[in-house]
Amino acid sequence: MQDKNHLRLLCVTAHPDDEAGGFGGTLLLYSSRGVETHLVCLTPGQAATHRGGARDDDELAAMRREELGRSAAILRLNSWECLHYPDAALDRQDFYSVVGELVRRVRTLRPHVVLTIGPEGAVTAHPDHSMASIFATMAYHWAGRSNRYTDQLERGLQPHRAQKLYYGAVLFTLPGRQPISPAPVTTVIELDPELIEKKISAFKAHSSQAPLFPIFENTVRQRGTREFFHLAAASTPRELERETDLFAGVEEKD
Repeated sequence: MQDKNHLRLLCVTAHPDDEAGGFGGTLLLYSSRGVETHLVCLTPGQAATHRGGARDDDELAAMRREELGRSAAILRLNSWECLHYPDAALDRQDFYSVVGELVRRVRTLRPHVVLTIGPEGAVTAHPDHSMASIFATMAYHWAGRSNRYTDQLERGLQPHRAQKLYYGAVLFTLPGRQPISPAPVTTVIELDPELIEKKISAFKAHSSQAPLFPIFENTVRQRGTREFFHLAAASTPRELERETDLFAGVEEKD
């Protein structure tokens, strides 16, 4: 396997706990290999059903940001950021503005690989998950173009083309949820059992969401020691093939 000491990965999610639930094992794996791992979460999850004793949305937002920080430490992220877009309303935000926020972060962090949720909304079919996917997808494409968000270029940023874009993928659905049509699995990441335990611990750092812990842990253990992804785009045209490494074929360059 190639040396990844200079490689960077950016994960874009909708809510605190998405990073652990959908990507935790993979983030840990690549961090252990020396890859820089970064997270941008679009909302602080202030509209969550489970409130953790918070008296209002602002208190819950602050609580969930603190929880995200604890999860980020367990996942050994190099950086994390929680923006303040409204939870449960990402589909009503200004498209160009939100994508621009993510383009600026792509151009700043200069990741080789971008991870996000699939446009179906993951197994929960959450509309915010779908919108995070759409925003991140366009940011992946537009960050590399000199005719998009030129004001950022005038302020000193440079276009950046990440080499690969992945959606989280699944091989199961949840009963009682809205129907989803997930993208086919192209990439299987094998994880040591220790990483699965740390992934569960990272999710449990989100203590306001404690009622979800049994469901989450049961689902994770049923899935075993693998996380699945779909290669959605690549800077080099190619035919699809099965992968076991998100950085397969990636060149260490800015």
